Amino acid sequence: MVESSINVVVTGAAGQISYSLLPRLLDGTIFGAHVKINLRLLEVAPALEAVHGVVLELEDLRAPLLGKTLVTSNPEEAFVDADVAILVGAFPRKDGMERKDLLAKNGGIFTEQGKALAKVGNPNCKIVVVGNPANTNARILADNAAPTIPRGNITALTRLDHNRLHSQLAMRVGASVDDVKQAVIWGNHSATQFPDWTHATVKGVPVAELLKSEEDQAWLKGDLISCVQKRGAAVIKARKLSSAMSAARAIYDHLHDLYKGNDDWVSMAVPSDGSYGIPKDLVYSFPCKCKGGGEYEIIQGVEVNAWAQEKMTITKDELLQELATATGA
Repeated sequence: MVESSINVVVTGAAGQISYSLLPRLLDGTIFGAHVKINLRLLEVAPALEAVHGVVLELEDLRAPLLGKTLVTSNPEEAFVDADVAILVGAFPRKDGMERKDLLAKNGGIFTEQGKALAKVGNPNCKIVVVGNPANTNARILADNAAPTIPRGNITALTRLDHNRLHSQLAMRVGASVDDVKQAVIWGNHSATQFPDWTHATVKGVPVAELLKSEEDQAWLKGDLISCVQKRGAAVIKARKLSSAMSAARAIYDHLHDLYKGNDDWVSMAVPSDGSYGIPKDLVYSFPCKCKGGGEYEIIQGVEVNAWAQEKMTITKDELLQELATATGA
C-alpha cells in the first residue's frame, strides 16, 4: 500500500543519462518501497516533445510507484515543493568552444535555476548537480539559491569517478567491487581529480600491501590515476557519446547512500567547511559518511601524505580558477 509521495525534479530530461536514470528512481530502493514518485521533468523548450515521449515510456513501464508527471521548460514551475532535484542538464562543450565560454554559459543556466530555487524552493530539498562542470555549477547554484536552500543541501556528483576507481582496483587485485573500501575521489570532477587509493582496502587488507611489486606500485601512482581521470574521454572516444548508463548508476548510488546510508567512505562533492585546507564553500569532493535521511558529513582525520597533498592542491587550484572564470571575479 502506497503511504506517501515525493516530488523529484530531473533536468535534462530528454537526455541519455535521464533515460537510463528514470526507471531506477521508480524501483522503490531509494525513497521507499511504498513512496510514489511525482516527476517534474525540466528541459529546454525545443526538447519538450522528446520529453513527452519519455513520459509515454514511463507510463508503459507499469511502475506502481510512478505518480504524477509534469513536463516543463520553466524552472520555477518545476522546483515548487520539490523534495529532490537532480540537475543533469547543462550546456555541452562544442567544437571550437573555449572553456571560459563553456563556464560562462553554464554559469548563466545555474544562476537562473538557483534564483528559481531561492524564489519557490523547498528549504528541505536535496539537490545533486550532475551537469558539467559539476562542482562549479553547484557552487554557482548554491550562491544563487541562498538563503532559501542551505548550502549543505547541494552536492555534486563524483560517484562515477569513485565507482571507476573501485572497479579498477577490484580488477587489478582480482576481487569483487564490493570488497573494495575507502578508495575515494578528492577535488574536481575533471582530469585534475585525485583518485586516492592510499587508504583503500580489499577484504580488509590494505591495497598497498596487496600491490607491493614495483610494477604494481608504478600502476597505482601512474596508470590507475590517469585511467580514472580520463575515463570519460575514453568512453567518448570509443562510443562517440558521453557516459550515460554508468552515470545514471552513479546518480542512483549517490542518492541511495544519501537516503539509506553507507558505512564505507563515499565520494561526494560538497561545500567545504574548511576541512583539509580547502577554502570554505568551495564545492570539492571529499570522503564523506552518508548517515541516511539525506544527511552526510565530511570524514575527518584522514591522513594525507605529501604526495597526496600535492594532488589535492592541484585540483583545488583548478576549482578556484574555474569559479573565478565562471563568475568573472
